[in-house]
Amino acid sequence: MARQGLPGLLDTEALRKDFPILERSLHDGKKLVYLDNAATSQTPRQVIDVLSEYYEQHNANVHRGVHVLAEEATALYEGARDKVAAFINAPSRDEVIFTKNASESLNLVANMLGWADEPYRVDHETEIVITEMEHHSNIVPWQLLSQRTGAKLKWFGLTDDGRLDLSNIDEVITEKTKIVSFVLVSNILGTVNPVEAIVRRAQEVGALVLIDASQAAPHMPLDVQALQADFVAFTGHKMCGPTGIGVLWGRQELLEDLPPFLGGGEMIETVSMHSSTYAPAPHKFEAGTPPVAQAVGLGAAVDYLSSIGMDKIAQHEHAITEYAVKRLLEVPDLRIIGPSTAEERGAAISFTLGDIHPHDVGQVLDEQGIAVRVGHHCARPVCLRYGIPATTRASFYLYSTPGEIDTLVEGLEHVRNFFG
Repeated sequence: MARQGLPGLLDTEALRKDFPILERSLHDGKKLVYLDNAATSQTPRQVIDVLSEYYEQHNANVHRGVHVLAEEATALYEGARDKVAAFINAPSRDEVIFTKNASESLNLVANMLGWADEPYRVDHETEIVITEMEHHSNIVPWQLLSQRTGAKLKWFGLTDDGRLDLSNIDEVITEKTKIVSFVLVSNILGTVNPVEAIVRRAQEVGALVLIDASQAAPHMPLDVQALQADFVAFTGHKMCGPTGIGVLWGRQELLEDLPPFLGGGEMIETVSMHSSTYAPAPHKFEAGTPPVAQAVGLGAAVDYLSSIGMDKIAQHEHAITEYAVKRLLEVPDLRIIGPSTAEERGAAISFTLGDIHPHDVGQVLDEQGIAVRVGHHCARPVCLRYGIPATTRASFYLYSTPGEIDTLVEGLEHVRNFFG
């Protein structure tokens, strides 16, 4: 299939020069084709340089010191908070909490609600709603909370084409529902979920809404005010930032009312041997030494993505994904798990290839320099729903090219030939 004239593509030839790792050659000199961006994106020189400068010139603990390095580190750390707040259109910088990843952000909310007073408290008389397409990070914390409190855990099922089945939304989200937590873009199916309908129903019954935006924040404009959620979680290592840094955004009034999860230094106002009082948000939820360098790196990643434009990144990925869907469907015996069109889907495509196990597919592709993800992608209930042991997942980003899609398709033909 010809790939000339794809609309909306970025100048990937120029962009790829920002990513040193994309110049690597692997087995027998084969150039790296990196298609595992839903797991972790690559890091541009602009972020690497900022991290190096931080450690070389400014490394110190934050907030408590009065010496020059501590003041510089504090300014950089809090400056990163300002950048993230602007990136997601948060009403206040104080609504941005730094965590170590999205999993911690989701666990933070679950534990806050388990320890909260009314009207937020989750207990044996309440319900928690998630979906069948969630990452394990948005399933296990709610299972733990349900086991601890006696709350009932409910979920939306999936349609055959990989979308949420909202036909019974009024029965799933009821007057007993305290929290509805769901993914904006599925990491395994690529599905972009109908936020407005779910949020509207949750608001009708007075339930809080938590959105896992880990697969959305790197790929499209993210406006927390437009989402009308109460909490939004995402992670840095999927959006050109370093590992070890995540974000939880929460509405100011909720952060003021809800209790902290972790106790320690920095999150306190006063401490005696009998009791403690807590600092205002966000510091109330950032106990101990925070991931300072990682936050600075995330700020640099936000700068990098903003300089390109999230609208342009979304357009590029839509074009790449549309091309990838068409090319993959040309491969005999290949079955896409999830939406089979590029509409209302993100830049991750999971598939099976006949009766060849995904681990074997991934290994043969790796020998050709093609990096994909195999397994259940921390979304095992999805694999159970569709009766498959695992999938192969190719996921794209702002530096992905049509040529890499062609190389993937050629690699899959080699896999089919290899296994006869």
